[in-house]
Amino acid sequence: MEIDNRLTSFFAAIAQYAVLSADAEKAFAEQLHFRKLKKREIYLAQGDVPQKIAYISHGLLSYYSIQENGDVVIKRFFADNSFVASTAALITKKPGAFAIEALEDTLLVEFQFDQFKQLMHHHTELAFFWISYLEINWVAGKEEQEITLKYLTAKERYLDFMAKNPGLIKRLRQHHIAAYLGVTPTQLSRIRKEI
Repeated sequence: MEIDNRLTSFFAAIAQYAVLSADAEKAFAEQLHFRKLKKREIYLAQGDVPQKIAYISHGLLSYYSIQENGDVVIKRFFADNSFVASTAALITKKPGAFAIEALEDTLLVEFQFDQFKQLMHHHTELAFFWISYLEINWVAGKEEQEITLKYLTAKERYLDFMAKNPGLIKRLRQHHIAAYLGVTPTQLSRIRKEI
């Protein structure tokens, strides 16, 4: 029953980007694997060459990089009903600059990227899903994030993050939010007091 629910939510998430034929859905379903991550478990280590994409049925992950001085920079959070991967490294087949860690116990539906690419040759609607997903999340979404980080003050970035992610704020620890905003936890405390 749990697996059926995960498959249903997985294909509902795909339908937000493209409608799959019954044949494409069946072929794709045969490639899927289910995985559980414990809180603080590393899904992908920084420097690894990724091979999989995962759908988060339930849980929360951070996509981060550890800098030479030891600072942690969080680029994104991936929560329930979203797809997660080190996308640039996956496409280029090079070691990734980012790691992915579970911030909560997490349930995943995952698939091998190379197998998925082969399926796209036989089921073009899967290619439309992939293109649409990349356009929305890694082109348009990335551009907005870059502008926000470059031109808004730390307080404005925090207010923007709160407005766009009201449910996420309660699930994150202060140091995670600070690492995402590019401020120290102390600076974030000051910002919260001002608000």
